[in-house]
Amino acid sequence: MTARNRTGTVLIALLMVMTIFILPVAAQVIPAQLPDPDSKPPAPNKPVKVYILSGQSNMVGIGQVNGGFSRWSDFSDLTVSVYPGTYSTTTDYDLSTPINTKDLPEYGGVKPTPFPGGGVQVVRGWMNIKDTGLFRFKPGYQASSFCIMELDGVEVYRRAVGKDPVYNDFKTTAGKKYSFKIIFLTTAADGLGWFGRIDVPGTLHTVVHTDGKFPHLVDDAGNWTVRNDVWYKGVVTATANKWLSVGCGSGSNTIGPELQFGHIMGYYHDEPVIILKASQGNRSLGWDILPPGSKRFTHEGRTYAGYNDSIPSWTADDPGKEVNWYAGKQYDDFVRETHAVLDNFSTHFPQYKDQGYEIAGFVWWQGHKDGNPAHASRYELNLVHFLKTIRAEFKVPKAPFVIATIGFNGWEMAGPHLTVANAQLAVSGEKGKYPEFVGNVLTVESRDFWKDNSVSPRNQGFHYNQNAETYMLVGDALGRGMVRLLTDRKNNRD
Repeated sequence: MTARNRTGTVLIALLMVMTIFILPVAAQVIPAQLPDPDSKPPAPNKPVKVYILSGQSNMVGIGQVNGGFSRWSDFSDLTVSVYPGTYSTTTDYDLSTPINTKDLPEYGGVKPTPFPGGGVQVVRGWMNIKDTGLFRFKPGYQASSFCIMELDGVEVYRRAVGKDPVYNDFKTTAGKKYSFKIIFLTTAADGLGWFGRIDVPGTLHTVVHTDGKFPHLVDDAGNWTVRNDVWYKGVVTATANKWLSVGCGSGSNTIGPELQFGHIMGYYHDEPVIILKASQGNRSLGWDILPPGSKRFTHEGRTYAGYNDSIPSWTADDPGKEVNWYAGKQYDDFVRETHAVLDNFSTHFPQYKDQGYEIAGFVWWQGHKDGNPAHASRYELNLVHFLKTIRAEFKVPKAPFVIATIGFNGWEMAGPHLTVANAQLAVSGEKGKYPEFVGNVLTVESRDFWKDNSVSPRNQGFHYNQNAETYMLVGDALGRGMVRLLTDRKNNRD
């Protein structure tokens, strides 16, 4: 057992003891700190547990994995040297005599100076780094990515032919010039390349590797872990289709709440788990995701659309303007695309074709675009109707349903968004306001997870400043909330 695993085992044991005193009785099954995925295959003879996640852009997933990568720029004294033959591991190209050399006035960007070809090509020069931080370098593109890069005499990248790249991240000092060298291992060679700072505060890389949080996300080699018992599939947007790992958000460099939610559900269930996410950015429950049967309503003298209306709002003196959209279109899109997957389950998930599936629960995180007085005033009624309608649509009238409040600005939230958050809390079953939701609907609070832009990758409040820790904590709360409902239901049956 490695030192990391020994330390993790002790920590997990301690946290499990703490959990007994901290978490509700129903949630004891989930330790405070999840262990690493054990790679044990899920039960092959039980129906797959399907969780349907929906919402707007924050459910799509905008938490940054790292600071993002940019094309190289700002070089000086660049030369490519060509050596005879093919690449040899025993040749010291610094001591060899080139058969050709060429200055490179343009390197990086979209139109680098073409290389001469004709042998082993080695680039040397100087790179200017404007920021202090931990950087990762990705030289070449496609076939030219098979190369070795050194920065200041330190190997920072190596990709042998047929192998995955190996990175050695490099700490830079702002404004310093660094000598660099790239040896291309094949005849493909060019001046393309990317680099990115990976210790940006609030990114997943920093939160995990620097801050030491969520250690189950990385293995002993520092690679992102993959769960082989949880499959992620996104429809409409965030359309990754793979075993659960980093990169199931809006792109390969983002995460949403599905990451930690999926880790918790994979830990909880013996059965395979499928996370099916149907979500879209900039959508409101009061217009875009308005469920069928929703009626028109009036707010401060203005009438607002009911389901299938194509005029958003109007008054007696202002008939409004018809738009190329209708109230509820996004609801219909979500449902249609989800059915398209589930109705063809064995085609989409051939690995589970003999097991079948059951819809185990729903998750909802949304509310930003309803932050206007009219839609906010109607949010509670719309959410209740949404809950009932979506359950009826998929014929699971009592399926567990977990909601996360919106959390913009944390506990300083005010105005219509506060109205939305209170409406989300009001439908939670333990409030007793909706007896039919007792024991099967739970709202979890997200305002504790707000991080301001000073400790986040971006100053973009409506996306929680793209702070990956916020997205992980929301996913954690949703997962634990789901387990609480499932465990309470099981205990009640027993």
